[in-house]
Amino acid sequence: MNKKMMVVSGQRKNAVAKVRIQDGTGKIFYNILPYEQLGMFHKLALDEPIKICEQTLGKFPFDIAIKTSGGGKESQVEAARLGIAKALVQFTGSIELKKAFLLYDRNLLVADTRRKEAYKPGDSKARSKRQTSYR
Repeated sequence: MNKKMMVVSGQRKNAVAKVRIQDGTGKIFYNILPYEQLGMFHKLALDEPIKICEQTLGKFPFDIAIKTSGGGKESQVEAARLGIAKALVQFTGSIELKKAFLLYDRNLLVADTRRKEAYKPGDSKARSKRQTSYR
């Protein structure tokens, strides 16, 4: 049996998550570990797109492997969450699933492109200015 497979990436700040999705039995791995071994809040964040998919399509017959790099732990989890949702929409081709994700949380499908503002020359920080003395 020839399995269909797809790789989708999600980004948040400097973190990048590569999500490999294929037909399977519902196994999910996060950086080689089963995602059940993650902390409670990280597990819940990765669960959101999966639960929405189960409610919309009625089943979850996919195996997902997530590999993250860069950034911090929270950004990596958010990038993985974005990658899972994008992978599910592209893999299934379901418009109902896409609408369900957008209704629940737009950030499941659309990356947050905010970045840190650059430091300006001669100043201490990005927005702060040097103090001046008027006396």
